[in-house]
Amino acid sequence: AATAPRIPATRLALHHFDTSYNLHLGALWPSVRAGLLCEQKYGALLNNFAAADHVPEELELLDATDFISEASQKMQQWQRGAGEAASGCQEGSGEGRTGMQPEMVTQAEMSPPLCASISSKIKCYTFPRGDITRFRPARPDGLGLLDYYLMDAASLLPVLALNVQPDDFVLDLCAAPGGKTLALLQTGFCGHLAANDVSVSRTKRLYQILHSYVPREVRDTVSVTSYDGRDWDQVKGGTFHKVLVDVPCTTDRHSAMEEDNNIFHKRRTKERQMLPMLQLQLLMAGILAARPGGAVVYSTCSLSPLQNECVVE
Repeated sequence: AATAPRIPATRLALHHFDTSYNLHLGALWPSVRAGLLCEQKYGALLNNFAAADHVPEELELLDATDFISEASQKMQQWQRGAGEAASGCQEGSGEGRTGMQPEMVTQAEMSPPLCASISSKIKCYTFPRGDITRFRPARPDGLGLLDYYLMDAASLLPVLALNVQPDDFVLDLCAAPGGKTLALLQTGFCGHLAANDVSVSRTKRLYQILHSYVPREVRDTVSVTSYDGRDWDQVKGGTFHKVLVDVPCTTDRHSAMEEDNNIFHKRRTKERQMLPMLQLQLLMAGILAARPGGAVVYSTCSLSPLQNECVVE
């Protein structure tokens, strides 16, 4: 042990990714690998609770745009195109209407519009593709609430997919450090939000974010706990309309870039190998926490099929 070369955890992680993700992603892997090793690109999640009406204009002057409203516009354009194509199918010959084309019409008519699930209240600004300009640090308003929260913009996607509706009871099962919890509150729809994380130290970070961004009357609608998420059904089973299960994972970008707290460190091998089982247990607990007819979103920040598709299957 004393004479063996010390291999950095980041190098072990990248070797693992090159071996497994190259097989999984094929020709896509080189560009994904480059993205993984680039400087992290942040989005600025606007804080609707802060008196900061000037911030959108300030960010737009820097050439940043709200990627959520852009996505809604693109989806509406796609739907118009699909609707016109469907009309064209319906106007076709009788032979066409008994062939494959009616199925295309049905799909166009039945697919729920994605933009309906994107809350117009959530706004997150990013710089154009290829531009990794850093946002200025967040500033407090007159009441001390910070004007935006810097986070990986992709971290908003699970929150958008959850599609919170007015007065929903929402559970964020693995909530810390708190970016997704804050985003859920930005919808303005949570009748009650339960934010849980097994780590007490990470829960403290969650408290700090709530106090920095959320007024007291809204914080009162949030219950923060530090239970083991796997046992949540024993606490409040079958009670939530929406459940977010954003599980611990290999956190691929961090693993490839940061030595500190890296799960590919040799002393954490067993922990890493057990991740899919932990993720499965957390997902099952999330499902049991949802009421009949409720919705569960499972998410990771890993590319691993073992931590994603295999857990869901």
